[in-house]
Amino acid sequence: MNALEHMHELLAALELALLEAGWWGDASPDDAALASIEPFCVDTLRFSEWLQWVYIPKMRAYIAENAALPARSGLLPIAEETWKDSDKNTDGLLLVMRALDALVNGDTDSKQHISAVGQRYRKH
Repeated sequence: MNALEHMHELLAALELALLEAGWWGDASPDDAALASIEPFCVDTLRFSEWLQWVYIPKMRAYIAENAALPARSGLLPIAEETWKDSDKNTDGLLLVMRALDALVNGDTDSKQHISAVGQRYRKH
């Protein structure tokens, strides 16, 4: 599997993890919230909303265009900080964040992280 195929699988797992945590929304935020110029739309969206409404569509666009993935990713530290006091079970989300970072950053252990996500969110 190439990097874009792995990204496709990880995005599907991210959707499931957001659903599992109860953070998958039905209604899109308004255009003004999505147009924020702040990193991760921190002034207008929760991190989980940014993942759903900005990150996932952007990564799917890369896949559709067969484009190169971003050069670097640092989702995991943001997720850990954002969700550290959450009453939700974020284990699955953090697992996916770790795999996404590893894939984009070309980490040597990316296959291990992708495999762990696959085991948790494999299609039945």
